[in-house]
Amino acid sequence: MPAIAYLEISLQIPHAQSLKEKRRCIKSLKDKLQSRFNASVAEIDAMDSWQHAVFGVVMIANDKQYLQTQVSHLENHLLTLSDMVVLNTRMQWL
Repeated sequence: MPAIAYLEISLQIPHAQSLKEKRRCIKSLKDKLQSRFNASVAEIDAMDSWQHAVFGVVMIANDKQYLQTQVSHLENHLLTLSDMVVLNTRMQWL
């Protein structure tokens, strides 16, 4: 049976002074997460806030252990971001 991981990520973008700057930052992050982790990524909240973003990330695989490893790698990658601060992450198995 396939495993589905859902990760909700809340980020702060302290240097963003406009929605345009925020969009540039989150588009870059979204593209990297999609390509590096083969994940579906969408901004799901705080769309009108300049310095706050909330992403929903979904990954699916046949192996739950593999997905757990991928989620750990994704969370570690988020901690290396220099232009954004991770405020909160929440993970669920679906």
